Amino acid sequence: MAGLWQRFKMIFSSKANAAMNKAENPAQTLDYSYEKQLEMLQKVRRGVADVATSRKRVELQIASLDKQLAKLDDQARAALGAGREDLAREALIRKSALSQQIADLHVQLEQLTVQEQKLTVASQQLQTKVEAFRTQKETIKATYSAAEAQVRINEAFTGISSELGDVGLAIQRAEDRTAQMQARAGAMEELMATGALETTGGKDSLTVELERLAADNQVENELAAMKAQLGGAEPPAAVTGPAAETLAVGAAPAEEVVDAVLADEPAAPPAPPAPPAPPAAPPAGSATQ
Repeated sequence: MAGLWQRFKMIFSSKANAAMNKAENPAQTLDYSYEKQLEMLQKVRRGVADVATSRKRVELQIASLDKQLAKLDDQARAALGAGREDLAREALIRKSALSQQIADLHVQLEQLTVQEQKLTVASQQLQTKVEAFRTQKETIKATYSAAEAQVRINEAFTGISSELGDVGLAIQRAEDRTAQMQARAGAMEELMATGALETTGGKDSLTVELERLAADNQVENELAAMKAQLGGAEPPAAVTGPAAETLAVGAAPAEEVVDAVLADEPAAPPAPPAPPAPPAAPPAGSATQ
């Protein structure tokens, strides 16, 4: 079960990593990193300002305590001059406490000054680093844009991009269909030339020829009839019978036309009757009697 869970985690991690790599844009990543560095630099500068403010407050507090210290010293001297030793001692005690407090503040001031110097140096170094990163970022973005444009140009030249790939497939399909139609047209022309395909409305060549002969006969008959009418002679007999009917336009198929022509020919004359046989000779005995 543990091995199966590990495999599942590995597969999920690899799929997620592949999806993130595909969705990641280096230019956007660099811009985001630059913004984060700017935020960090802003925080460091704010820290320097806070430390400098604290140092300034300690300096002001030391200056104020120094004034109180000088005042207590003057008061102790005045009380001692007035014969009030007790007041002078009290003033000196307060002066001693203030001196210790001022000493502690000087220690804090020294620490704040060192911290401020360190933060100032760090801020300057970070600012230099951010400026260098900004220059590098712009250079990397420009290089990436140029490489991306070069890849698109190469894909356009090689025809492996998705858009041009679809266009290439469409052109290939059109060329294949055009070649198929050209081959079909050539095959039909060859079949029509050899007579394998009829172009006369489903009639074969024999039917077309017989219809042409029928049309010619009809023209000749009409022409002869016109000549006879003009000359006063009897018009010749037109072709009648089954043959004429089959020679008309729109006649039956060729087999029926041939049968009709054969049937219209005159039959052979009947054979003459055989001569009668001679009478038989009488027997010899009857002749002698």
